[in-house]
Amino acid sequence: MWQQAIEDALRVTKRNITRFGDQFPHVSTGDEHYTLNDNTEWTAGFWSGILWLCSEYSEDPVYREQALRTVQSFRRRMDHKIIFDHHDIGFLYSLSSKAQWIIERDEGARQLTLEAADMLMKRWREEPCLIQAWGREGDAVNGGRIIIDCLLNLPLLLWAHEQTGNDAYRRVAELHALKSRRFLVRGDDSSYHTFYFDPVTGDAIRGGTHQGYRDGSTWTRGQAWGIYGFALISRYLKSAEMLETAKRLGRYFVAHLPEDGVAYWDFDTPVEPGTKRDSSASAIAACGLLEIAAQLETADPERQFFQEAGEAAVRALAKHYSTHGNEQAEGLLEHGAYSARAGDSPDDYTIWGDYYYLEALMRLERGIPGYWYERPVL
Repeated sequence: MWQQAIEDALRVTKRNITRFGDQFPHVSTGDEHYTLNDNTEWTAGFWSGILWLCSEYSEDPVYREQALRTVQSFRRRMDHKIIFDHHDIGFLYSLSSKAQWIIERDEGARQLTLEAADMLMKRWREEPCLIQAWGREGDAVNGGRIIIDCLLNLPLLLWAHEQTGNDAYRRVAELHALKSRRFLVRGDDSSYHTFYFDPVTGDAIRGGTHQGYRDGSTWTRGQAWGIYGFALISRYLKSAEMLETAKRLGRYFVAHLPEDGVAYWDFDTPVEPGTKRDSSASAIAACGLLEIAAQLETADPERQFFQEAGEAAVRALAKHYSTHGNEQAEGLLEHGAYSARAGDSPDDYTIWGDYYYLEALMRLERGIPGYWYERPVL
């Protein structure tokens, strides 16, 4: 089953190389066509990551050639400092230049990724002790704001620490992860999307949301970011505390899924005819659940639970939410939600959903875990 789904993804991706040219897909907008941009969105790295995954699976050189072209684009984006006033630099460069480094050991790709880590470090705010998610330093609204998505950007800093031995990268990543664990994860194992702190004193103000149903609800994609993010941080830091947090979030996610196994856009939104799903949340969560299982000993009684939960999520996506058989499809997964709350692509393709779906399939079929951390060099 996994092999067939991957081969479907390769066919869609190959068609998209011609469709997209040197532009980058973001989301679709109701017409089943991806909106394209010139590498200006926070999501551009996911297209690069899809291409690298395809190149690892297939001997067809078209995937690698286009992946290399995306890395060149990311080189230009860095040189010209195009839209970096956000924390998503890890999403951009982990799946583009770092992917090339992991696969090909290209020194130029390594150096570009280290530059990206340095760019992310500029988001660190020493007084409140956090990585500012959005906006410029001193922003009145966002100056002391963190969001759960940032957990997936921290592996870039932890990788840079491994590469350079510079403890500053690890310190910032670990402190931000600890603050996220304390304030974003609730006592019942659900999560806030975002949390506000006084940008000068660091005093906690309140939890909130940007894309969830309400401030106190559990936005499913945020919960998924938490599962995978804390699991990846655990791998780098060898932290039982971080792994246990990932497991707590993972159990909550699985326990609150609807009957068909794919999440609604928020766990607290009223469910009625027409309530939107978010297939991308389930794809991210699947990768996180499989990552948790990979860190547990074979004899650990919880390993089977997380492995089977990850597989079940991918199976549900492949059977009921994939575009299998649609020769015109530009996306891999239907029914993703960018921002259902705002009505912004609430039931469409999302390039991150496509990426994590393919990453999960590659984990299951080939044991390839994406590009968040180094693999043993064979």
